[in-house]
Amino acid sequence: MSEDNPHSSNGSSGKSWLDKIGQMFTGEPKNREELHEVFEEAAERALIDNDTKEMIDGVLDIAEMRVRDIMIPRSQMVTIEQSQPVEEFLPIMIESAHSRFPVICEDKDHVEGILLAKDLLAYVYHNGFENFSFAELLRPAVVIPESKRLDILLKDFRKERYHMAIVIDEFGNVSGLVTIEDILELIVGEIEDEHDIIEPEDIRRVTRYVYAVNALTEIAEFNEYFKTEWKADDIDTIGGLVTQAFGHLPAKGESIDVYGYQFKVVSCDGRRINQLQMTLPKEDSEDKGILG
Repeated sequence: MSEDNPHSSNGSSGKSWLDKIGQMFTGEPKNREELHEVFEEAAERALIDNDTKEMIDGVLDIAEMRVRDIMIPRSQMVTIEQSQPVEEFLPIMIESAHSRFPVICEDKDHVEGILLAKDLLAYVYHNGFENFSFAELLRPAVVIPESKRLDILLKDFRKERYHMAIVIDEFGNVSGLVTIEDILELIVGEIEDEHDIIEPEDIRRVTRYVYAVNALTEIAEFNEYFKTEWKADDIDTIGGLVTQAFGHLPAKGESIDVYGYQFKVVSCDGRRINQLQMTLPKEDSEDKGILG
């Protein structure tokens, strides 16, 4: 009867976006493309703004990603050697401006624990630097495999109330680390702090595949950084190249693929793009990038 199956009398082609959202909760089979279609239509109707849609897209993305996709690789980990005295490792902490540091013994495959900058600050305030001991301050290091799904890891971060995990490969060797901020930036975009404002960079790595790119970055500088060979007639900057690809001055939140690289407009004004978020292709594009 139609009362038992209210969707059976109408074809899917005539369904409104409200009908489609309702379908999410009825147990009917769905795929990712259909979900994107629902929220694209909602954004076009101004029922949700672009920022909200982008966050929803980010949530859907992390459900398909693994820790290996965003982890900070072993070579870029900022660590402290357990044998170092305070006067040696304190400059490392200050220069990096991080809040958490893996403490290692001998090499990065032997992580003894995590040192929080706030724990060290409180200890030094009450006890000074004399007789300092890591044993009193180290918090346990959480170890996870590269293959762990990001959505599950985010739940674990919230449930267990930790913010950093050490990542190991299939052989048990440390391959990198991941933080809760790395995952949140996939959902809400780049999280800037006072250091980002004071010390801006034309190209800055956010996660393994995501970079913050100043739109005024010269194409030559971009090519040197990413080993690409992009060219465009009468255009010198990445912002200009991306604008040309759009064919119009894009609004904040708009995104486009250029030779397999995804560019999202993070900030702009009425005249030009100011800041971009770029996601690397998972596989190298065969097109070297020449715009005529």
